[in-house]
Amino acid sequence: MNENLIEAREELKRLEHILYVSLKYTRTVDVLTNALQRIIGVYDFIIMALLEHAQEEKLISVLPKSPALRSTKLADLYPEEKELQDHLFFYLFLRNTLNQPNTKRQEYRRHVTLIVKQEKATVEIDSDNLLNCEKYVHKFLNYAKDKIHGKKES
Repeated sequence: MNENLIEAREELKRLEHILYVSLKYTRTVDVLTNALQRIIGVYDFIIMALLEHAQEEKLISVLPKSPALRSTKLADLYPEEKELQDHLFFYLFLRNTLNQPNTKRQEYRRHVTLIVKQEKATVEIDSDNLLNCEKYVHKFLNYAKDKIHGKKES
């Protein structure tokens, strides 16, 4: 199995611990931010695994150094794959959201929320949103496994 996919799975376990354990007992924006960083980390590993697979298939010769260039290169390699494009858009959205100034609401409460004002909208991230994000990341990991190792017959 691809080393980056293994690392992505390990990072996903850390994310699950944050969501199902840490966030239960420590309801702060710092925990939400840490969870977002873990999601981005999972995406980084998966994108790298997909690029290495493309390199093995001789679609590219050199792996880009920066994460933003990697996602752009991957999007350029597979422009017809809508699921991949959606995941890459989500990844860039999360990276952009994490780099913006933010505020917080209801810290130390059940509905702790990270609020980020963006150009055209306000993004509110709470624990429920993160649980949905975690499910979406699982879909991307499964997509990458199918792409690299082929779909399993059912």
